[in-house]
Amino acid sequence: MNALIKSLTTTHAGYGLTVLRVIVGLTFAAHGSQKLFGWFDGPGLEGVGQWMESLGMTPGYLFALLAGSAEFFGGLALIIGLLVRPAALALSVTMLVAIFSVHISNGFFMSANGYEFALALLAASVAILIEGAGKLSVDQRLSI
Repeated sequence: MNALIKSLTTTHAGYGLTVLRVIVGLTFAAHGSQKLFGWFDGPGLEGVGQWMESLGMTPGYLFALLAGSAEFFGGLALIIGLLVRPAALALSVTMLVAIFSVHISNGFFMSANGYEFALALLAASVAILIEGAGKLSVDQRLSI
């Protein structure tokens, strides 16, 4: 078990990745809070669930709960730097689903609800998945 924890938490990344991780984490946590709690003028679980149902993703409430939880709790994990690789994996999958189920048909640019923003978040999540949490993280402390 100790080897598994070490493999999940070891990082050789520096301070730059810490900045990326915190900013991306704040972004994901804010978007997740819109879905889960209706914060920041978000629709909440009921609203997101109905919207997902309209896209053919059933049961919509469950998918809304999964997406919102991945974004909110994954974002919090990135912010504090705890279990960053599993969180980044969940966020990467969430962004892939968002790109291919919602945004791809709208083209690239965000101004037309395209996949530009989701792709940027996917790229950042994959970079964090590969590199780990960085120097200023709980993961760094756990891997010592």
